[in-house]
Amino acid sequence: MVIKESFEKARQVYEKWGINIEEVLENLQQVSISIHCWQGDDVKGFEADASELSGGIDVTGNYPGKARNAEELRQDLEKALSLIPGKHRVNLHAIYAETNGEKVERDQLEPKHFENWVNWAKKIGIGLDFNPTLFSHEKAADGLTLSHPDPGIREFWINHCIRSRKIGEYFGKELGTPCLTNIWIPDGYKDIPSDRLTPRKRLKESLDKIFSVEINEKYNLDAVESKLFGIGSESFVVGSHEFYLGYALQNNKIYLLDTGHFHPTETVSNKISSILLYSDRLALHVSRPVRWDSDHVVIFDDELREIALEIVRNDALHKVLIGLDFFDASINRLAAWVIGTRNMIKALLYAMLMPHEYLKQLQEKGNFTERLAVMEEFKTYPFGAIWDYYCEKMNVPVREEWLKEIQKYEEEVLTKRQ
Repeated sequence: MVIKESFEKARQVYEKWGINIEEVLENLQQVSISIHCWQGDDVKGFEADASELSGGIDVTGNYPGKARNAEELRQDLEKALSLIPGKHRVNLHAIYAETNGEKVERDQLEPKHFENWVNWAKKIGIGLDFNPTLFSHEKAADGLTLSHPDPGIREFWINHCIRSRKIGEYFGKELGTPCLTNIWIPDGYKDIPSDRLTPRKRLKESLDKIFSVEINEKYNLDAVESKLFGIGSESFVVGSHEFYLGYALQNNKIYLLDTGHFHPTETVSNKISSILLYSDRLALHVSRPVRWDSDHVVIFDDELREIALEIVRNDALHKVLIGLDFFDASINRLAAWVIGTRNMIKALLYAMLMPHEYLKQLQEKGNFTERLAVMEEFKTYPFGAIWDYYCEKMNVPVREEWLKEIQKYEEEVLTKRQ
C-alpha cells in the first residue's frame, strides 16, 4: 500500500510536466539488456584444457561459489534474472561451449556445442548474444591474433570468428531474435611500435575475410569493439577507436563502445549522438573503469545516467543495443549481476522521467539559466517511488529486498561448491 501511495504522489509530480508514467513503464519493459555470462565464473570458461586468463584481462578476488560448469552458470544466471525487472538477454563467449570433456579447438566450434544454452534460453524465453574468444589461448600468447605477422595464426583466428558468426546465426534462428556477435581482440604492443600501419592493414584484411561469409542479418548482427590500451598493450592497440569506427561505417557493421575502453577523461555518453548521426545502430558494453579498464560493477553514477539520457532524449532505444561487461570476484557474483543490471535499467527509467522536449527548447532559446535549474531540480524528483512501483509491478523484490534472496541462495547453493 505504501508503495502504491508513494507512486501516486510521484505520478502527479511528473504528470505536471506532461510525462505519462504508464507509457514510460510500458516502454521500459520493452528494453532488453544483454547480461554477460562471464561475471559468473571470472571469465574462465569451460574448455577442456583451459588456459590462464590473458589478453589484458584480470579478475581479482576469491569470493566463494564460482560456477564450475555450464549447468551451475545457467542456474546462477536464472536466479539473478529472477531478481531483475523485465525480460533480458544473456551474452556468451566462445569459451562457454560444452564439448563433454572433448578438446575442440576454437576454429572447430559448431552450433551443437551450444545446444544446451539454446534449449535453456528457449525454456526461460530469452535471447542470446555471442563473442568469439580471442584471448586466453596459446595462439594469442604474444598478444596478437587477427593482426599477427604469422599468416597461419591469423587464419586460425579468422576461422574462429567465422565459426562464431555461424553460431550467432544459429542462436538467431532458434530463438527468433537476432544475435549480436561482437569481435574484440587484445592485439597491441607493450612498448612504442616502430610500425602502426602494417598491423592495422593485417587486421583490416582479416576482418574482410571474416565478413566475406554472408550471414542473414535477420539472425545475426555483426559488431566490432575498440580499445585504447590494456595490460600488455599500454603503448599501442591495433583496433583503436578510429580504426573500428571507420571500419564499421565503411562496411555497414555495428560499432560497439565499451565504457571502460577509453581514456579516463573521455566519456562514452558524449560519443553516442555523433555516432548515431552516421549509423543506424550502435552497441554498448557498459562497465565502470576505476583508473584503468578494470570492469568494476556498474553503479548508478553520473556517467551511467548520462549514457541513459543520451539514448532516451535522442529517441534511440530501438537503435542502441545495451550490454554489460564487468567481472568482480571480490563480492557475490550474482549480486554483481543484479546490482549492475538493475542500475542500468534504473538509469533508463531516470532518463525517461525527464522533460526532454522542454529542456531542448530552453537550450534553443538560449535560456541556459532555466535549463540548468530544471535539470538540477529533477535530480531530486521522486524517481525512486516510480522505480519501486515498477519492480513491484514486474514481480521482483523492491529496493534491497532482493539481497535476502541472494543471501539465501548463497547459503543453500554457493557455499556447497567449496
